[in-house]
Amino acid sequence: MTDKNAQDFDLVKDFLAGNEGAFNQLVKKYHQKIYWHARQMTGNHLDADEILQEVLLVIYKKLNKFKFESSLYTWIYRITATRSLNLIKRRNIKRIFSLSDFDDNRIRKEDEIVKGIENKEKLEKLDKVLKKLPLKQREVFVLRNFEELSYEEISKITNKSVGGLKANYFHALSKVTELMK
Repeated sequence: MTDKNAQDFDLVKDFLAGNEGAFNQLVKKYHQKIYWHARQMTGNHLDADEILQEVLLVIYKKLNKFKFESSLYTWIYRITATRSLNLIKRRNIKRIFSLSDFDDNRIRKEDEIVKGIENKEKLEKLDKVLKKLPLKQREVFVLRNFEELSYEEISKITNKSVGGLKANYFHALSKVTELMK
């Protein structure tokens, strides 16, 4: 067990023993990682912020069900990935049945995008490209490139085989490379 896992496990145990401050420490440690993972999956601030709030609530309510079999980081990312994918699926269903073409996913604030027009254009293009990927490919692409996780870590988060993840990543990378040209 790594020092990080031991520290996380101690904080979980402290929280379960009634120490609310321990939960606050976990929030401080993981809220940005949760937000950015959700942001990469959904492509916008509002959805990522909504998912962040949902995930923190789920963690607060279900931390007593954490089994200490995986790292807390893996458990939290599994929750975040599931919530992100569920939101994307709900949005896609709404879009299919919507009478309007209004796309609320394009709402962005200038200060949330990396400074510089060139970077902004690249990020917007990447967001559009990522939205074109099937959900499984998008998920593994985001986890590998933005979260810098190994296939083994992604396998624990998604409950998918390493071989299947590598295939999804290869297809995602091919599509992203082609669409970014």
